[in-house]
Amino acid sequence: MRALRTSAAMLVAALVLVGCSNSEHPSTAPATAAGAQVRTADVTAQFSASDTAAITYKPDLVPVGATATVASRSGGGSSTVTLTVNGLLPDHHYGAHAHAKPCGAAPADSGPHFQNQKDPVSPSVDPAYANPQNEVWLDISTGGSGAASATSTVAWDFTDAAHPASVVIHANHTSTEPGKAGTAGDRLACVNVSF
Repeated sequence: MRALRTSAAMLVAALVLVGCSNSEHPSTAPATAAGAQVRTADVTAQFSASDTAAITYKPDLVPVGATATVASRSGGGSSTVTLTVNGLLPDHHYGAHAHAKPCGAAPADSGPHFQNQKDPVSPSVDPAYANPQNEVWLDISTGGSGAASATSTVAWDFTDAAHPASVVIHANHTSTEPGKAGTAGDRLACVNVSF
């Protein structure tokens, strides 16, 4: 009988400890819906004048040898993309966006901005579509060393059927006014990302 009481007491103590453990150490697992696909991408590339994996079209504004790192996580109803650059012009403003197609030898090869809800009119300059909630905008301002970082989070997922393919750095910060929304000047450089 005594052994039974001891075993019961140990079981109660174990259950109390388990309950305390769960409340004191919450789960660090990512909060995603059951069965939701999580997509990640991490790319670090050095710009060259000819390699389309990371190409500069304007070496006077995005020098050969400058680097870009793109980190992306998508799933559970949101997507976060971070762009970090080094070696660009110091104290300069650049626009940057996720684009629909991979980089190519010509600046236009990366296609339009990737949009969650696609504008039926092209080029898209309507703020209802060309905005930082429907596109991935990563405008940056470099410091004295030519480094900068920007993060964009949108409330939708990248999927196998619909995801960006590159990040393009533009000459200016992105406009938001009607008729110019989403525009950011010339395409200066492009880096391919498997989003």
